Amino acid sequence: MTGRLLARTTQAAAVLASTSAAVASMNALSMPGLRRPTRPVTERISICIPARNEVGTLPALIDDLTQQQLCTDLKVVVLDDDSTDGTTAAANAAAAGDPRIRVVTSDAPPPPGWTGKAAACAELARLADEDDVNASVIVFVDADVRLEPGAVAAAVRMLRRRGDGLLCPWPEQRAGSAVERLVQPLLAWSWMSTLPVPVANALPLPSMAVACGQFMAFDKAAYRAIGGHSCVAGSATEDLDLARALRRRGFSTSVASAAGLIRCRMYDSAADLRSGYSRWLWSVFGGPAGSTAAALTLSAIYLVPPVAALTSTGSTRRLGVAGYLAGTVSRMAARRRESGSRFGLGDVIDAALHPLSILAFVSLVAESHLRMQRGSLSWKSRPMPVPQS
Repeated sequence: MTGRLLARTTQAAAVLASTSAAVASMNALSMPGLRRPTRPVTERISICIPARNEVGTLPALIDDLTQQQLCTDLKVVVLDDDSTDGTTAAANAAAAGDPRIRVVTSDAPPPPGWTGKAAACAELARLADEDDVNASVIVFVDADVRLEPGAVAAAVRMLRRRGDGLLCPWPEQRAGSAVERLVQPLLAWSWMSTLPVPVANALPLPSMAVACGQFMAFDKAAYRAIGGHSCVAGSATEDLDLARALRRRGFSTSVASAAGLIRCRMYDSAADLRSGYSRWLWSVFGGPAGSTAAALTLSAIYLVPPVAALTSTGSTRRLGVAGYLAGTVSRMAARRRESGSRFGLGDVIDAALHPLSILAFVSLVAESHLRMQRGSLSWKSRPMPVPQS
């Protein structure tokens, strides 16, 4: 890269990184968040948990659900989706005979064209209707999620207060390994640094929807109106596509911070993280051309400034420092809103390594496209549906 081109790229990158830092900082101050409830929720609530080989995570979630407070009519259905690790036995032991909790085992494969999770969630919705057809709220929770005692009541109260068809309280993303710490914070950062959340929540545009499949609270009538998970049967990003489907039908959807009430550790190894992200990143940017453009843009905004700061002089170096610091600030602001009072020095260090996070993300996007082209997309030992051209 010539000196003039580097200077111009660094200048543009510094402006864009500063804009993202401003958006993330605004969201840190104005994004809605769950509030611990003080009054009981009397609506009938169905909690649905898809579980495939979750013997190490599911019992803790079931225990959390048995301790939920201020929900006077709560029923839970767990679907063991053809597990091979004793998930059903662990679920029954954790439920300990609680009459509100039903554990069902299925060995049926997903129908052709369906992802395993979408098929499991559709079956869960059917089972929830069997238990209580008159429930007015249906909540899907992943097995690796952890809930504080007031989490469900807080989510339902916000769902009703906002009048949404879908509320996604964004869980704090916990990370253990170095690779997790590089990549997981990017989930929240990706939208908190680009979308003013109060505006995105208020506008009905499907393109501005934000969703998280780890915890999705639906108005049941709205969920039924779009056909439930059948409308996203083969989607690699079923959570986001459900939110978009609702918006296209005239329902509102919202995302809110669940800091202090809901948390999740999605992956517990680098191998699981690579497998998890590569199964869906190919679909995010509209194809190989879009992914290439996104990778080049992210690299220009967040990799060029630190390079300029280290290798250039004068105004280019100063702009490089400014762009690098702006990227760091955007990461810290997003993480601060996501983690709440748990934000600490480790999060600052992670944010300072943001350029490495971008490199990791770009490599995961490339791997996802490569696996898609080879037809080797899979999750939890099941092949993902092949995209139809």
